[in-house]
Amino acid sequence: MRYLEDAVTLEFIPERCDGCGMCVKVCPHAVFGMENKRAALADRGACMECGACAKNCEREAIRVKAGVGCATAVLAGLMAGKEPSCGCSGESSTCG
Repeated sequence: MRYLEDAVTLEFIPERCDGCGMCVKVCPHAVFGMENKRAALADRGACMECGACAKNCEREAIRVKAGVGCATAVLAGLMAGKEPSCGCSGESSTCG
């Protein structure tokens, strides 16, 4: 599943990364990878804004507004027993 590339709130500050690799381990969508012993954005558009990476980054190199965006809307729809939808539509939509 892809999300809206330009709508993702994920921010990565590589200068703060100490290379612990926790973001790589906890991300369910392989948004991060390791390059030269430090984290690097591998696929920003795959970010579902769950916030696991930011919560596990002790150096605060990652910021993301967890609980917003397409993933949250889809999960909320599923939990409510309704058709999962984030409301994105049109040809430019990449989610759903």
